[in-house]
Amino acid sequence: MVLHRGRGTIDHRRFGDILAYLDSGDLLVMNNTRVLPARLIGKKESGGKCEILLIPSWNGNKGKWNALIKGSSRVKPGTRIQFGDDLYGEVKEVKDGRAEISFSSPGEVMEAIQRVGHVPLPPYIRRPDEPMDRDRYQTIFAERDGSIASPTAGLHFTRELFESLRNKGLNLTFITLHIGVGTFAPVKVEEVEDHRMEEEWIEISEQTAKEIEVTKQRGRRVIAVGTTTTKALESFSDLEGRVKPGRKVSSLFIHPPYDFRVVDGLITNFHLPRSTLLMLVSAFTGKDLLMKAYEEAIEKGYRFYSYGDAMLIL
Repeated sequence: MVLHRGRGTIDHRRFGDILAYLDSGDLLVMNNTRVLPARLIGKKESGGKCEILLIPSWNGNKGKWNALIKGSSRVKPGTRIQFGDDLYGEVKEVKDGRAEISFSSPGEVMEAIQRVGHVPLPPYIRRPDEPMDRDRYQTIFAERDGSIASPTAGLHFTRELFESLRNKGLNLTFITLHIGVGTFAPVKVEEVEDHRMEEEWIEISEQTAKEIEVTKQRGRRVIAVGTTTTKALESFSDLEGRVKPGRKVSSLFIHPPYDFRVVDGLITNFHLPRSTLLMLVSAFTGKDLLMKAYEEAIEKGYRFYSYGDAMLIL
């Protein structure tokens, strides 16, 4: 589905056919984060089962992590948990369903997590994770470990499509935003402005910042692949729309009204009501056109969720 904001029109195409709407010299920016096997299932010293979900960390992953923990009321500070044969965790603090856990292993902690962890599939996929999910729930350009969810707009891209993009004269570049639990937390407050996003770790290289600057100078468009890429670019932009390289955490919450500084086009999946992702897209598209698109998506049987269909908004 292709949405034209200025004309207020909608066109239906297969995903690969959106190439017709992109021009030589346009720049596609993608999130190269990689999903961690962040769901860990272990046993307490008492013998009871314990399940945790690691929260992406910006402390260098030196062995101490924050995590969501199931049945946190039954887990006290000082509890030791064994995950697999060679990974151990000790709970340091517990508060409101979250815990700080210090990990230890005879080898590298991250290597042990990679071995024993499970892919944190979305809850609507009602089956245990399988070995194939370590590849299928990643984009083909995933490079940097750190997310608990895939930047799903990027899942539509195949190597063949990359080749077509390059042959058409489009440029590709990458940012990193490690997706945490805040991306999926629904808005529950009465006033949208009162919702608080959790911080997520972002890095934009000097090369990517330069490619964006050159694209703008040439009068070409910057197309963000996904809402996480959009958030990253807008978080690093100044009032003139220049993107500064660097790394930091950001809690930027984009909702209507919002004046986009960098992004000229957006590729995104279909999102659920009351989600911050839907609000970001609404700020970019305009509510009326977006609601028209969603009505058509439902009528024509488009699929929602992570493995669902996508739209290009220009």
